[in-house]
Amino acid sequence: QVQLVESGGGLVQAGGSLRLSCAASGSTFSINTIGWYRQAPGKQRELVANIRSGGSMNYADSVQGRFTISMDNAKNTVHLQMNNLKPEDTAVYYCHGILQITTRSYSYWGQGTQVTVSS
Repeated sequence: QVQLVESGGGLVQAGGSLRLSCAASGSTFSINTIGWYRQAPGKQRELVANIRSGGSMNYADSVQGRFTISMDNAKNTVHLQMNNLKPEDTAVYYCHGILQITTRSYSYWGQGTQVTVSS
């Protein structure tokens, strides 16, 4: 059984920084794509950033230039460095991974971590 365990959320003032981490563990797997979604109250869950196994990265327009996603392949851990945070970044952030186990791919979600940015 694969698990995605997130850490690093919290409360920060506008303009501040936070770093989220998500560690994948469990069965033998390879990571196809892993990244972060967020969901603010009353809004749909949206992609923040993800990274593919080949290293290509994708960012939402709203975080481009402020957030950086990176991957520690040795630890199966993805990080999201969030700088110049804004109140509108307040949301529950979810790690999401598409992992390959043997010949099949599976979608996994973390439990979510709260990020609150005060003005």
